[in-house]
Amino acid sequence: MKAYNILYSRRKTIAIYVTEDASVEVRAPLGVSKREIDRIVASKQDWIAQQRSLRIAHTAARDAFALHYGDTVLLRGKEYPIEARDEGRIGFDGACFYLPPDLPPEEIKRVVTQIYRDVAKELFTRVAVYYAGKMQVTPLAVKVTGAKTRWGSCSGKGSINFSWRLIMADDDVIDYVVVHELAHIKELNHSARFWAVVASVLPDYKRRKDTLKALQARLAKEDWD
Repeated sequence: MKAYNILYSRRKTIAIYVTEDASVEVRAPLGVSKREIDRIVASKQDWIAQQRSLRIAHTAARDAFALHYGDTVLLRGKEYPIEARDEGRIGFDGACFYLPPDLPPEEIKRVVTQIYRDVAKELFTRVAVYYAGKMQVTPLAVKVTGAKTRWGSCSGKGSINFSWRLIMADDDVIDYVVVHELAHIKELNHSARFWAVVASVLPDYKRRKDTLKALQARLAKEDWD
């Protein structure tokens, strides 16, 4: 049996996690014996091995991730090429991401990220203004962040924030995340009332929400840090 870490807490059940570095973590209630934990871990060996293989593969893919001229990147659900131009400017013209020539891969990634942020700020603000009018709410501010684990958030004061990575999603998915955060201005929770607000604007929000999973899977294999 492979080694694993145990974290005891005032929980009621035992849970097994495979972390980002492919190590195994067991979260257990206070007082559960090591023998019992060993038994449960042993019964989950096939699942653990599968999850560790996935983690290792994701890590290898992220470590190998690099951008070069001619590669394509995702924007609003579509792939666009990265092209070199001698103009000395950077941007997105509707057909490609254009950058100065002779940049190394790490600099290409940095510049493409900046373009993503610029496009995201303009689009997210425009979409937020549109839906805020329909929902009769007024966000304090619309901000673009570098959040890695959340597509969006809403502060208690009504400031809504979006990860720049969301700009890779389809427009209807972007709309869903924007409406989701605007709905929090009315209901700062995930109660039935909150989801009723979302559904009143986007009746098919569940389909849009599910589509985000494909983008999450892709980004797990790409190093945009």
